[in-house]
Formats: sequence, structure tokens, C-alpha cells
Amino acid sequence: MIQLPSRRAIHMWQRNRDVFVRLWWSLAPAFMIEPVLLLLAIGLGFGAYIGVIQGEEYINYIVPGILASHAMTTATFEATYGAYFRMEYRRTYDAILATPLNIEDIVTGEILWGATRSVITATIIMIVALLFGLLNSWWAILIPVVAGLVGFLFSCLAIIFVSVASSVYSFNYYFTLFIAPMTFFSGAFFPLDNLPAAVGRISPFLPLTHSVRLMRALVTGEFGVSTFASFAIVVAAIIVLFLMAAAVMRRRVLE
Repeated sequence: MIQLPSRRAIHMWQRNRDVFVRLWWSLAPAFMIEPVLLLLAIGLGFGAYIGVIQGEEYINYIVPGILASHAMTTATFEATYGAYFRMEYRRTYDAILATPLNIEDIVTGEILWGATRSVITATIIMIVALLFGLLNSWWAILIPVVAGLVGFLFSCLAIIFVSVASSVYSFNYYFTLFIAPMTFFSGAFFPLDNLPAAVGRISPFLPLTHSVRLMRALVTGEFGVSTFASFAIVVAAIIVLFLMAAAVMRRRVLE
């Protein structure tokens, strides 16, 4: 039976934070340099050929997409490869379970750390976008908050996949068949209206679609019914997926 996580979950988060602080320089290319290069290369490079999309320059259009997609991938990498290595290779979970922490505390700490990594990455992108004058609303100050929600959601999904992964190579399927296609079918880099009808019917069921919609509202300051619907969907998904993640990891580790 699932137990409620306790405040001891913060110790798992702190453990991951301490490792990150020691190794941040080797991780910097992924969470600091890559998203900024992507923003400038695609926004300025492709933007010169694409021009205006939905009344704004292409580089302005892709800012919300890059914020959401990198919040997704950062959390996903941390909660797939990171969690799997800690569980299977380093046997970190076994050691922690010998302390007062339970498996729900471990899962909660892992997910919170994935969300934290998303906040860090999104904040860096936000600062760069601000310096280039790409943020058009004071609502953009809430970007780290939404990034945390996005990171939490995708960390839950990643932990669920970790619970059924037979080896580290299983993540190739997860990234190739789920994460990568979602990046292109969520409105991150081009409008959903331009997608084929079949893809357009699938996109509302993709969590990244709603994440991009929330980021776009914060960047532009334009809110609508769909914005609040997306927020409700993200929050509901977080609750359901968190409970699922705790249940399946309990079965994987303890049973």
C-alpha cells in the first residue's frame, strides 16, 4: 500500500542537490549553453527565412516553446537516467531505505529535484530572453513557477517509465518515441493550425502542448479560456501521475 511521503523527502532532494553543486560545471553545457544556443540559432537563423508567425517574429514565437521543451527534457533526463543509475547501478535507493526514509520519500525527492532542474534551466533561458527583449509581459516573472510544474509533471512520467525499464537502453524508446515527437507536435516551434488533421487531434492529449500554452500566455501576457483549461489539466495530471509514480516504484523496488 502506498504511504504518504513525509518531510524527510527533502533529504533525497538535498542529496541530489549536493551532487549537482559538485558537478555543475560538467553539466553546464546541457542546462545553460544548449538552450541558449538553440534559441539564438533557430530564432535568428531560421527566423531570417520564416519571418513572421501569428503576428510576431519567429524568435519571439519560439521562446515559450523552448522554455517548455527544455523544462521537459531537463526533468526527463534527470528522472530517467539519473534515477535509474541511482537505483540500479549505485544502489543508492537500497542505502537510503536503510534510513527512516521510505520509497515514497525517495520518489518525491527525485521528482522535486527534476522540477528544480527545470526551474534552473527555464530561469537561465528567461534571463537571456529578457536581455534580448523577447519577453513582452510582466507575467513572465512566473515562468520559473510554471517550469516547476512542467518539470514535476515530466519527472512523474519519467519515474513511471523507470519502474518498467529493463535496462538503461530502454530510455532510447522513451526519448525517441515519446519525448522527441512531442517536441514537434505541441506548438513549440510552429502553430498547431499548420499540423495535419490527424496530428492536430492528438496534440491536445500531449502534456507538452499545455505546457507550451501556459508559457506562451506568460511571455505574451495574453490569457484565454484555453490557458486556464491547460493549467487545470497540468495540475490534474500532476496529481494522478504522482500517485502512479509512487505506486509503481514501490512495486519495482520493494516487491
